[in-house]
Amino acid sequence: MSLFWRIFALNAVVLGAATALLLWAPVTVSVPILLPEAAILLGGLAVMLIANAALLRIGLAPLERLSRLMSTVDLLRPGQRLPPPARGGIAEPVHAFNSMLDRLEAERALSNARALSARETERRRVSAELHDEVGQSLTAVLLGVKRVADQAPEPLRGELRLVQETVRDSLDEVRRLARRLRPGVLEDLGLVAALTSLATDVATHTGVKVARDLRAGLPPLGPEAELVVYRIAQEGLTNVARHAEATRVELALLSEGSGVVLRIDDDGHGLGDAPEGAGIRGMRERALLVGAALDIAPGPDGGTRVLLTVPTTREGDRP
Repeated sequence: MSLFWRIFALNAVVLGAATALLLWAPVTVSVPILLPEAAILLGGLAVMLIANAALLRIGLAPLERLSRLMSTVDLLRPGQRLPPPARGGIAEPVHAFNSMLDRLEAERALSNARALSARETERRRVSAELHDEVGQSLTAVLLGVKRVADQAPEPLRGELRLVQETVRDSLDEVRRLARRLRPGVLEDLGLVAALTSLATDVATHTGVKVARDLRAGLPPLGPEAELVVYRIAQEGLTNVARHAEATRVELALLSEGSGVVLRIDDDGHGLGDAPEGAGIRGMRERALLVGAALDIAPGPDGGTRVLLTVPTTREGDRP
């Protein structure tokens, strides 16, 4: 029975019972109405309203359960579907909602793929400009300062040496930013070498000790999947350095079943009750692009664990 007919039937039962009582009860209504008659009529109205409210509560309970289930669905965790009800007359709304989730997940995956592709293209452009234009300009300034410092008298030479060191530090920072924007080592040497370089860079510039367990001989991943793994590792280590107040983090890449697993464990203060920020949601969006599962939860020894499982059997990930 559909929800409409269930509610109609409940109201028909209440109104039918009230009509039957009026027809067969010995109660009559005088003009003007007497106090006992008014009390009986008001009491009957109250009973009818209470019965109607109780029956409607029973009839609409499946919709309330459906509403609670809908509020827990998150498009960044695909595959969540409402189970078809065994009873309650809401099979059609549940089916429509599940169909809507199918469409939304497909559209979101497509739009995320386009957005992230555009973002990576912009990263490569900015990285090239930093390396080719800003980097070359700073190199020219560095050489000019060195030439002037070599010819300057001693009191001025020391100050020029300080300027030279400042320019050299700026040049190193520009190169580091260019590498973060476009991991050339990932394209040239592979995922393990890129993660090794990333861990070394984070440890050098943040002071956080990074322990590595990067296995060789892993199942092959496509370029898109490797980039997703690298970006999620980059974001995870950046979050540890900025927010976790950790002293040690372990970065692991290993094979598990038919997939590749990236694991990041830190000894920081954990996530607590803070809502997921843009960084974590961006990690989830990247994981969706290659059908990977991303789990962020408290670590076994405190802190936070980031666990990314990337399947290796997807056609889109094959080179």
